[in-house]
This record gives sequence, structure tokens and C-alpha cells, in this order.
Amino acid sequence: MPGCPSRAERAPRETGTPLPRTIGAPATRALRSVGITTLEGVASLSEAELAAMHGVGPIAIDRLGEALAEQGSGLGPVVGQDDRKA
Repeated sequence: MPGCPSRAERAPRETGTPLPRTIGAPATRALRSVGITTLEGVASLSEAELAAMHGVGPIAIDRLGEALAEQGSGLGPVVGQDDRKA
């Protein structure tokens, strides 16, 4: 097909687990717009950071959390959260 890059011309695939299709196109676009293309990248974000992204709603956040849990991981800590106990 004219205009389509050949396999040799395509950028190599990212290493890591691809984002689940079940999160929907708006959430996928929102994550990709900030450079996140894998579940491992999502794990660095908190639930609040995800919720602040236009296109990432509660269903997408739940599905991302479930996919991370299946890998034995989870969402990142809330920014500014102190791990010390009072």
C-alpha cells in the first residue's frame, strides 16, 4: 500500500505490557498523550493523577487497576502522601 511504512520502517514496539483495550479509546489517547503506552507506565501514576486526565474515567481507572493487580502491581502512591505512621 502506498504511504504505509514497511515493517522495517516502523518504530520498534515498546517493551512491556500494552494498555488493555477495555479502557476505551479516550483513556488510551489520554495516556498516550503523556507518553504512557504500557501498564508499567500506568503503575507510576496515582488514581488521582489518572482521574485528572481528560478521557480517563472511573471505569478506565478500575480496569487499569484490575490489569495491574493481575500482574501483582498497582497504581502509584498519591503525590504528597507520607508513608510514615503518626
